[in-house]
Amino acid sequence: MTTVTALNNVPGFARGLVRDLRVRWALEEAGQSYEQRLLAHGELAGAGHRALQPFCQVPTYEEDGLALFESGAIVLHIGAASPALLPDDPAERARATTWVFAALNTVEPPIAQLAELDFFHAGEAWVAEARPGVMAAVRRRLDQLAACLGQDDYLEGRFTAGDLLMATVLRNLRQTDLIEERPVLHAYLRRCEGRPAFARALAAQMGGFDDAH
Repeated sequence: MTTVTALNNVPGFARGLVRDLRVRWALEEAGQSYEQRLLAHGELAGAGHRALQPFCQVPTYEEDGLALFESGAIVLHIGAASPALLPDDPAERARATTWVFAALNTVEPPIAQLAELDFFHAGEAWVAEARPGVMAAVRRRLDQLAACLGQDDYLEGRFTAGDLLMATVLRNLRQTDLIEERPVLHAYLRRCEGRPAFARALAAQMGGFDDAH
């Protein structure tokens, strides 16, 4: 049985954004069942969890003796066995994998920086000076992404692991109007979030919080 670790409680602004959602979504798209192991924040640094995740984070993934960490790596592992996430055609698979890395390495860093300013440093004096530059970086990436997407439904014409990761990255802007200001990206994100597998994954993550508290 596959086991995914997740947190049993997070602040309200983080609910629906914790990265175990990516793994849950991938498993749902692949039609793969799993169990969850819920951890309190204080358990992340415990020896048992550090043996699975050396940086004391979630998620982790365990399957038949294999233990993985880092959500992108886990999604790629799930996708390797699922054409629903990574196409069988080698060239198409390589393109989908490229978008996985684009989401995590190119688009996510400025968005994560903005989220950190807004959620963890709001009201601090230095943020007023730093935020405009970060916003400019986010806008630049969003405009580039919208241009790549154009009128297509998905980044490679059909839903892949690249879209899954990209959508979860874009959801971290929900405290802003940046996605709504770009109709192409707004429609794209709604399309991704409208997938039944996403709804099941989100409900499972939120249900974990509800069960624990």
